[in-house]
Amino acid sequence: MAGNNYFQFKQFTIQQEKTAMKVGTDGVLLGSWVNVESCSRILDVGTGTGLIALMLAQRSEARITAIEIEVNAATEACNNVANSHWNKQIDVKNSSYQDFAKSSEFQFDLIVSNPPFFQDDLKAFSQERNLARHNDSLPFSDLVFYSVKRLSNSGRLAVILPLEQARVLEKLAREHDLFLIRKTDVKPNPKKEVNRVLMEFGKIEAALVYDCLSVYSLNRSEYSDEFIQLTKDFYLRF
Repeated sequence: MAGNNYFQFKQFTIQQEKTAMKVGTDGVLLGSWVNVESCSRILDVGTGTGLIALMLAQRSEARITAIEIEVNAATEACNNVANSHWNKQIDVKNSSYQDFAKSSEFQFDLIVSNPPFFQDDLKAFSQERNLARHNDSLPFSDLVFYSVKRLSNSGRLAVILPLEQARVLEKLAREHDLFLIRKTDVKPNPKKEVNRVLMEFGKIEAALVYDCLSVYSLNRSEYSDEFIQLTKDFYLRF
């Protein structure tokens, strides 16, 4: 159930009154899709409302650090975590990724991000919305560079991006010896073109695991079976 200022999931509520970027399908897809097996420490970069951090806490026993540069979003993420079952499992920090990565003493088994990706588009009047949508504060080069530094030897970086930006990130990752090991192309429905890409990179090269999913079925008012199966632990409607 969604309200103007909140979004209700099966096991937690996301309050989002002060946050520029509200709960969306991209974040739910990434939080449902990413592999959390054998993870003991996870980093959520650009947590926003804390959505992905809470999803990963529901799915794992890992210690989760969630960082957010925008102060209103970080405050709301703190409150969402505090009011959840996993308030002792998640630590929210108001910080840029660059500053956090330089000072952190930890290596992470998984770094996950639904990153800002607009570059040359017209900016919004809201500075908070610009931080959430545009990658001036976290260019892909920094996302890759600092992730390499903060990942454990067997650690993985997982992201969701539009198709063109996904190609840019994949090239940058390859230049820093991060290998694409898992990829899911996402279509609005089976007849549409790919509009999002879920990607998982590792320091250890491995055969690529690839698939494709559609959010909706050919009947555009119905979710696809694979989308329902992926997100059923979270959405109330499933």
